[in-house]
Amino acid sequence: MFIVTNERFEELAAQGLASLPASLSSVMENVAIIVEDEAQGRNLFGLYEGIPLTKRGPMSYTGVLPDRITLYQAAICRYCNNEEEVKAQVRKTVIHEVAHHFGISDPRLEELGWT
Repeated sequence: MFIVTNERFEELAAQGLASLPASLSSVMENVAIIVEDEAQGRNLFGLYEGIPLTKRGPMSYTGVLPDRITLYQAAICRYCNNEEEVKAQVRKTVIHEVAHHFGISDPRLEELGWT
């Protein structure tokens, strides 16, 4: 287990998001990144909640709240032994959850090695 401050964790999350290729980050739309300690009753590093870009349409996607990508700080830190591991796991989790925003399923992410 390795603990980082909330501020440092948020910096690592921002770095993970900034590491995405511009061709992807520039088309992300209506997404909020949230940091919480734990997922209630679940052991998760991150969670995407929303309507993936592949499911949005002009008639079905109006007036909705932003999609949410939640990163679970305590769960990630509990898994890691140093800051480099936290940084790598945050980046992997950001990529995984952003992939859901683009409509990529868990089975496909598993095939790609991002689970």
